[in-house]
Amino acid sequence: MHLTRIKTSVILLFLMIGSSTLIAQQRTGNIVEYFGKEKVNDIKEGTLLHVFKTGLALKIQNYKFNSSAFPKDQVFSRFLMQANYEPENDDVFDIDFTGNELKWKAIATDTTNSFNDRNLRSSYVYLSYNSNSEQTVLFEASGHSLVLINGLPHEGDHYDFGWNLIPLKLKKGLNKFVLKVGRFPRIRARLIAPQTPVQFTTRDVTLPDLLVEEDKTYLGAIRIINTSDNWVESHTITSEINGVSLSYQIPNIPPLSVQKVPFKIASVSDEKQLGKVDLKLSLNAKNGVLISMNTIQIEIKSKHNHHKRTLKSNVDGSIQYYSVSPSSNKNLENGALFLSVHGASVEAVNQANAYKKKDWGNLIAPTNRRPFGFAWEDWGRIDALEVLADAKSIYKPDSKKIYLTGHSMGGHGTWYLGATYPDKFAAIAPCAGYPDLLLYRDGFTKRMINMPEDQLKRFGVTPKILERITTEHVPTAIEDMIHRAGAPSRTLQLIRNYLHHGVYVLHGEIDNVVPTDIARDMRERLGKFHPDFTYYEYPNGTHWYGNHSVDWDPIFNFFKQRTIKDDNDKKKYEFFTGSPGVSASSHFITIHQQEKAFETSSFKFSKEDGYQLTTDNVALIEVDFSALKDDNSSIKIDETSLEIQNDKKVFFKKVDKKWQTTSSPSLKEKGPHRNGGFKDAFRNNVVFVYATNGTATENEWYYNRARFDAETFWYRANGHIEIVKDVDFSLNKYTDRNVVIYGNADNNMAWNKLLKDCPIQVKDYGVNFNGKSLFGNQWGMYFIVPRKDSNKASVGVVAATGSKGMKAAYMNHYLVNGTTFPDVLLFDDEVLLNGMPAVKCAGFFGNDWSVETGDFEWK
Repeated sequence: MHLTRIKTSVILLFLMIGSSTLIAQQRTGNIVEYFGKEKVNDIKEGTLLHVFKTGLALKIQNYKFNSSAFPKDQVFSRFLMQANYEPENDDVFDIDFTGNELKWKAIATDTTNSFNDRNLRSSYVYLSYNSNSEQTVLFEASGHSLVLINGLPHEGDHYDFGWNLIPLKLKKGLNKFVLKVGRFPRIRARLIAPQTPVQFTTRDVTLPDLLVEEDKTYLGAIRIINTSDNWVESHTITSEINGVSLSYQIPNIPPLSVQKVPFKIASVSDEKQLGKVDLKLSLNAKNGVLISMNTIQIEIKSKHNHHKRTLKSNVDGSIQYYSVSPSSNKNLENGALFLSVHGASVEAVNQANAYKKKDWGNLIAPTNRRPFGFAWEDWGRIDALEVLADAKSIYKPDSKKIYLTGHSMGGHGTWYLGATYPDKFAAIAPCAGYPDLLLYRDGFTKRMINMPEDQLKRFGVTPKILERITTEHVPTAIEDMIHRAGAPSRTLQLIRNYLHHGVYVLHGEIDNVVPTDIARDMRERLGKFHPDFTYYEYPNGTHWYGNHSVDWDPIFNFFKQRTIKDDNDKKKYEFFTGSPGVSASSHFITIHQQEKAFETSSFKFSKEDGYQLTTDNVALIEVDFSALKDDNSSIKIDETSLEIQNDKKVFFKKVDKKWQTTSSPSLKEKGPHRNGGFKDAFRNNVVFVYATNGTATENEWYYNRARFDAETFWYRANGHIEIVKDVDFSLNKYTDRNVVIYGNADNNMAWNKLLKDCPIQVKDYGVNFNGKSLFGNQWGMYFIVPRKDSNKASVGVVAATGSKGMKAAYMNHYLVNGTTFPDVLLFDDEVLLNGMPAVKCAGFFGNDWSVETGDFEWK
């Protein structure tokens, strides 16, 4: 954990300079405590070939947070659409809205071989390299959020970890690199000659602690670099510790790519070996030939001390870790379980280490997939649920004594998870948290309105700029449709779900990172309806004022006095959700389908005067009467009275505004198992399938597009996604797994296996949208449909009608938290310059996954 302090002016300055995330926190102590990672500087994967020491920088001032599904990017648009564009020093790129020329300016590295200047914030950096021949290298850069390499996009290293290694073939002659500066105003870029075609890299290893009391097989993960033109197929990783070896066949690795793959580790039961020991890893080909070796250190601990555990995620088959602060009672049975979610930049290990052991429960700290991750939404939400389930299976807590807490971004995670899954927790305690991510970001803009003119002037904010920043945007119908996909994240629309549990709000009195006004606003909101909440402001408390910022005894005393009620003890309760695919159930009632997709749905249940159920925006609902012990023979739903059987689950469907009993809904329809929103494609052990039947340019682009998404999911989500050629995909081999198709019906050979009967067909130079036709090579699409041969899997599609559409679809903001994507999006190549106004169609399929019963907006 780390001490942070921020002043309003620093927040304002950072907003001015166009970052989409908060950095306005002073670092103190070891950088490991701040980021959780030391930056990698040493090169162990080969020899240094070239250091980029000169380049060009272009500053594009951005005065608002850029979390749009379609962020404008005029610089990348220029390089993508004009392949021969080569800027020079003092070239004018454009003129901004204030009338100032935007010029490319020469830059040079400092003594650390880094481009390091505060003026690099909100900038792009252009680098070039003339190669004497075609050769394979590793491009190693850090501090950037994205890079275009010879016109193809790749993931960056936003947080300057020094992790990113991109295998690529340099062209003979000029090679162009365009980097978008990330969180910090510094960039480092180098070219490395790889030591072998296939090798381990120890940059970003995931390891458990080996617990001497537990005799089991452990899981870790390490990255493998493939700089060859061939697939790495049927290779095996063997780990050896104390002479005991375990082998694991890894997934196939595509050419010119880096993948983080799992491996197995044997247990150690000798208490004399507590501490760090060597773990030897070897990579062997199918024929047994040794390809690469490495030795890393792993910790051997007692399970009664703070430690790390790993699990295999159902999202993508990757290995994730979580940290544990175990109970001080070594013989604890049927104890409590505390789920503690960390703040931005905090490692889960440091989160758990901030807590003293509790004698009445175990505390677990998931990772959110990364220290920054997804603000506990999207895949961060899933990580929290997977860790909670794994910990329950290990510690077997009292099911009524599950609690939730967290700090800063984790305070947001507590508000969010507590509202989204209210029946999972007996009490929640958000510390220094904010309820809604987008409202938190927007709050900084609103605070600027009240700033004195002289303070604004110090940061170069003129009245004209302030007017531009604060002008209210009136969204179009299409924008409203896109924003609707974010309904599950609008925490304040779910606020009455907090009635399920007790709430303890802890906030520093003078917190300027998450302003105390946010906590006071929540106190006022809760005070209007909630009978069981406590609010405390720590006197003179900043954002972080020591471990008691989270490990606060009154919180745990508050927890101890509360338990989750039995279903039968619920005399009345209510539940709200933005999507059944995110959260569908509370206690014994489940919302299966909505009348209007991704708008808030709710029910209120009471049995004080017979069973009564009132609903809003609900089309199909399930009640498990077997969980109740009453002797009622009927239920009134809205204005409809229906007979029931008390010992069964009963489904009710709304038909012509009246309710009727119905059979169990078909899994082919929408429901909690598969409800859409394009982001939902990226789970359920998803596999990427790319086109190989197009032109050479199309094939290169779609392969890189799949690789780019895989790179992004690794960096942002500590992920591993299998990449497959279309010709190698089969329904049987990838049964019940989500699939993301890259390409269209003409160039992806897997299209007809998965999408033959889809109402949307994308081909070269045309889209057929359920009978409506659009022609041209400029169209791009994202959409999700059910996989016809599966009752749970989905198919996501990243498609285009030609070269312009492919380049328009280069951005992968669907893998960024805070962005919203409905079931279907159709857009053209103008999105790079104009953003959302260039979206032609957006919407949701109906509950039967048809266009006819869906809800779509067209431009």
